[in-house]
Amino acid sequence: MNAANEPALRPAEAPSARRVMSPWYRRAIDVASHYLPLVLMALLALATWRLAKNTPVFLGDKPEVVRRHIPDYTMNGFTVQRFANAGALSVQIEGDTLRHYPDTDTLEIDNVRIRSITPEGRVTLAWAEKAVSNGDGSEVQLTGNARVLREAYSEGAAHEAQLNFRGEFLHVFLRTERVSSHLPVVITRDATEVRGASMTYDNLTRVAQFNGRVQATFPGTTAPSKKP
Repeated sequence: MNAANEPALRPAEAPSARRVMSPWYRRAIDVASHYLPLVLMALLALATWRLAKNTPVFLGDKPEVVRRHIPDYTMNGFTVQRFANAGALSVQIEGDTLRHYPDTDTLEIDNVRIRSITPEGRVTLAWAEKAVSNGDGSEVQLTGNARVLREAYSEGAAHEAQLNFRGEFLHVFLRTERVSSHLPVVITRDATEVRGASMTYDNLTRVAQFNGRVQATFPGTTAPSKKP
């Protein structure tokens, strides 16, 4: 057979490609698998935000507010009285102007006059141009022409003469009946006068302690005795 007369062989035609469709649930699974990481990240971010929003924030100790030394009330031409449990008058404080400072719970008084009465009936009077008192009036610092006068009294057969303290500063403890000063003080009892650079007096023990130079004048003497 003559090869020249044979028809040329042609490559066989490839069968036409057919498009195969997957079932709908497989397509849904494929889509979900693609977007699942994004959905999980979004849910995680939402949960973190809600947790941070609802978690209480610890701010540490709050700094203390500095209370300014400003009076919260003022009284003019006043009289304040305090009474003991039995109803008897224990302390009466008068003055031209009173200012109360809440940061220290103290009273500042101009031209003060004080009258204190112990349960035994002993009376102590005090005057000064200015005074600073604690809240209940049991402790008073007198400044400017300060004077404290313990009136004479008798207990049984004993008699205590009037005792007078004078100075630019006197610290008075009314409940414990003590008077002290770091400045010069003059004490007068009857005709006896004692001057000291500083002083502490306890009326319950009847003892006065002086520091520094002391001068004393006793009845019948013409010149004060000196103690270096």
